[in-house]
Amino acid sequence: MRRVTVFVRGGSGGGKVVSVCGSMEQLLTAAGDKLRVRASGVYNGNGGLIDDVTLIRDDDVLYVSEEESRDAPQDDLRAPDPQTHTDWLTLNVGGRCFTTTRSTLVSKEPESMLAHMFREKDVWGNKRDAQGAFLIDRSPDYFEPILNYLRHGQLIINEGINPLGVLEEARFFGIEQLAERLETLIKSSQPPDDHSPLTRKEFIRFLLATTTKSELRCQGLNFNSADLSRLDLRYINFKMANLRGANLTHANLSGANLERADLSMASLDGANLQGVKMLCTNAEGASLRSCNFEDPAGVKANLEGANLKGVDMEGSQMTGINLRVATLKNAKLKNCNLRGATLAGTDLENCDLSGCDLQEANLRGSNVKGAIFEEMLTPLHMSQSVR
Repeated sequence: MRRVTVFVRGGSGGGKVVSVCGSMEQLLTAAGDKLRVRASGVYNGNGGLIDDVTLIRDDDVLYVSEEESRDAPQDDLRAPDPQTHTDWLTLNVGGRCFTTTRSTLVSKEPESMLAHMFREKDVWGNKRDAQGAFLIDRSPDYFEPILNYLRHGQLIINEGINPLGVLEEARFFGIEQLAERLETLIKSSQPPDDHSPLTRKEFIRFLLATTTKSELRCQGLNFNSADLSRLDLRYINFKMANLRGANLTHANLSGANLERADLSMASLDGANLQGVKMLCTNAEGASLRSCNFEDPAGVKANLEGANLKGVDMEGSQMTGINLRVATLKNAKLKNCNLRGATLAGTDLENCDLSGCDLQEANLRGSNVKGAIFEEMLTPLHMSQSVR
């Protein structure tokens, strides 16, 4: 269905929007009812008589003649009013000039402030500059997308232009349809809600925006099931972050703070965990196979009080690691290097410690009920473990 804006030919405003459907007679009847006249003919902006409804396009501006002017001479068909809607004018918006037609400002959004300002000449008493351009004290950068929208109906915002500024201008000028489209655009471009998990793409953007010497603070953020594999995550603060089910395989977490973070069911196979802080971390059911906790600088990884129930840490290098009062029930620690590790008060019930190196490890007060110590590389002395 097409719609057109109709005016009384030779009148001074009061246009109406009419839908075009059916025959020419139906259009004349609808336009006459809207304008409260007895319509006898429809003319375009150049004064040409339209006798076929198929010649009318969507958003055309048309002029209806009253019945008494039906037999007017052809020379009188060009009335002055159509010219007021098709003449060219210049707007000086914040110091930048824009040249457009009056119909562009009037037709697309007939109820907007711009339409009311320029539908009739000099009604608003618009101020002009020395060159005759209409002065409008608004931002030209934000006005340009609005003018282009009025020209062709498409919302196009160039790079570097904030859509929020265009939205405020659309609201100021009363262009409601454009304002609704801008609100939808802005909402779709906003970052996810605070509780929505961050994606790999979003997090990499944060990483690239931070220098290597700066500490990235990710405390309490949601990385549920995020793919952070093989990323350089050194010294990042993940304290109390949600990393449940996250993929951290072969990631570099050297010196990272994972205190009280949720790493349950996460995969950290082959990750670099030198000097990592994992106090009271929940890593139940996580996979930490072949991880490296050994820091050449001597900084020991701290997993004191961590929940490591059922974790798979087979083949990991954990020399000097602090696992004091941690829970490792049913964990797989086969072939791990635990030389000099602190396991005092640790729950090692049903752990598989086959092939481990526990030389100089402190197991005082640890629970080794049901633990497997087959193929130990060094003998385990009774003084090391007290149940």
